[in-house]
Amino acid sequence: MHERKALERGLEMLLFRSRWLMAPFYIGMVVALVMLLAAFVEELLHALPDLLHTDPEHVILTVLSLIDLSLAGNLVVIVIFSGYENFVSKIQTDNHEDRPNWMGTLDFSGLKMKLIGSIVAISAISLLRAFMTLTEPDAPLDEARIRWLVLLHLTFVGSGLLFAAMDWVANRAEIKDGGH
Repeated sequence: MHERKALERGLEMLLFRSRWLMAPFYIGMVVALVMLLAAFVEELLHALPDLLHTDPEHVILTVLSLIDLSLAGNLVVIVIFSGYENFVSKIQTDNHEDRPNWMGTLDFSGLKMKLIGSIVAISAISLLRAFMTLTEPDAPLDEARIRWLVLLHLTFVGSGLLFAAMDWVANRAEIKDGGH
């Protein structure tokens, strides 16, 4: 019996320590954040030389692209911080004044909702960008592409609503169960 307890304790310790295998994923997400920053800077530098000679629609499209990249960057930061804190280890910031208020409080359900919210926003911006290009002279109307963008956006919105409904049902069940 004693041998079995020792084996069980050893297995549990191995499983507990295996969470550190996730750390390289979060380091890779930092590299992905650098990639997004490079794309943001490239887009900005590409737009600046023609700024005074560009029509307002093109400026709006460029700004939408920059917002899109910014939202994607925010999404990566949220995944890095909350994923690391939820699945690997707490990030010790010694109550630094710049610590985001959601750090350490965002559980898996909250992370899921922030992710789907960001995905819906990114999808909406892509759809708006596609509609804005329709106003360009000589722009061909790609009905199939527009249809797919609308369908994908509606799918993301529907998924978000379903996630929210599932969280609501789970919270109600937990409250009814007495919080256990």
